Amino acid sequence: MAGSQRGVVLLGSTGSIGTQALDVVARNPEDFRILALGAGGGNVDLLARQAVQFGARAVAVADPAAEAPLAKALSAYASAGGSFDARAAVRHAADDSSSARADAEPSTAGSVEAAAEPARTLGGVGRLPEIVSGPSAMSAIASMAGEDDVVLNGVTGSIGLAPTLAALRSGATLALANKESLVVGGPLVGQATVRPGQIVPVDSEHSAIAQALSSGRHRKGLTSPVVDGSTEVRRIVLTASGGPFRGKTRAELAHVTAEEALAHPTWNMGPVVTVNSSTLMNKALELIEAAYLFDVAPEDILPVVHPQSVVHSMVEFRDGSTIAQASPPDMRLPIALGLSWPRRLADVVPANDWDKPAAWTFEPLDDETFPAIGLARAALAQSPLHPAVFNAANEECVEAFLRGRIAYLAVVDTVADVLEAFEAVDEPSYESVLEADRWARARARETMGV
Repeated sequence: MAGSQRGVVLLGSTGSIGTQALDVVARNPEDFRILALGAGGGNVDLLARQAVQFGARAVAVADPAAEAPLAKALSAYASAGGSFDARAAVRHAADDSSSARADAEPSTAGSVEAAAEPARTLGGVGRLPEIVSGPSAMSAIASMAGEDDVVLNGVTGSIGLAPTLAALRSGATLALANKESLVVGGPLVGQATVRPGQIVPVDSEHSAIAQALSSGRHRKGLTSPVVDGSTEVRRIVLTASGGPFRGKTRAELAHVTAEEALAHPTWNMGPVVTVNSSTLMNKALELIEAAYLFDVAPEDILPVVHPQSVVHSMVEFRDGSTIAQASPPDMRLPIALGLSWPRRLADVVPANDWDKPAAWTFEPLDDETFPAIGLARAALAQSPLHPAVFNAANEECVEAFLRGRIAYLAVVDTVADVLEAFEAVDEPSYESVLEADRWARARARETMGV
């Protein structure tokens, strides 16, 4: 990639990951050019400004009702020479819960079923980008990418599976921030890859693992450019911040409010990811993702609490060495590496200050208070479809909690009940994933009484 621009298709451009990715692109114009942008449709004004500023060829909205307002906004900004402040947009996306939810779950509550519906397309007017609308719009623009391009999937929820598959089939590098793609359809993602090492993880933890793995031999999984099954890895250590309720007992969490669950001490994230972090469901989803990404047995993935969020994860090799990746808790670092992999960009963020005293701590998980990790391991052991049920039930429960319809502890408890009731088919397919997702959502709503 040195000396030339890499084309970027950015999915979820108005959310936290997307706006930070555009900040990276804006700071490195010689390295990247934006091919297409996609979003749910909840913030067409921001999407239009992004498209005009970065000269996108196409813009996708999952909500068809957003098509007309987007076209109007694009024309207005193009006529006025509209500007886009990437850094301000990062702050806006982190603070705007409604915008983040719209990107995650447009009119379909995050369901992968929506991806099976056809997209509608309008030709661009003059120099304006082409507008693609409908539930499969993200997949349509992901398919635009070529072998030398990168698709960054930054949407939230299982709705990201279809564009993940489309991006892989295009031959492009997939910078994957949508962990639900692997959770819901891990075997399908593996089947859709057209070359080894096609996926570059963007989650800070999985990015850290991918970096640490380069210190030894691990020719397994979806991120390795060479796959022969050999490995020197003993286990993966997956770090967790512990969220806002680290050290609390289950009894102390009985009356937690949405506002309290959304008060993460370290990271600015959308509401779904933030609530998942508070229940450690996010770490449970990351464990499933890591098992698929790196082809490591779930029992060989050890989550630990690291509240400073400086060591983003570690790899323990069979000789007793442990390699850790340490950096400031700033998502622009793994995003930038996802876009430029394997090359590192200069001065993405200020590095750790090693001239000042610092202390890092690591603590075991409290499985009684936070049972999500155990549920994730159980889901992986039961069938390839149980993780899809696990994710779908959780999405429904988080939505109900944020709307004040269920108590905080009922989120993970309901997921456990739904998992226990599910009976899987032998072989997963896209259709069976859709059906498992649909069944889990219905069962979760029934269990919650909402």
